[in-house]
Amino acid sequence: MPKPYVTLKPSEQTIVTAAATIYAGYVTAGKVPDGSEKDWLRRALKEAIALAQLTDEAVLADGEFD
Repeated sequence: MPKPYVTLKPSEQTIVTAAATIYAGYVTAGKVPDGSEKDWLRRALKEAIALAQLTDEAVLADGEFD
């Protein structure tokens, strides 16, 4: 069986890191019951993306100045 190959751009890597942190918080808090890990991973990813979008709307990064 071939190993999966994944290449993530820096912005995607950042979102994965945030999602992993959010998911770890759920696990630590005992919110993730056995068998529902994938659902909670999806939830954490959606929340990380929402945070990224809100941040992008609220902050001007280098190179975004008019």
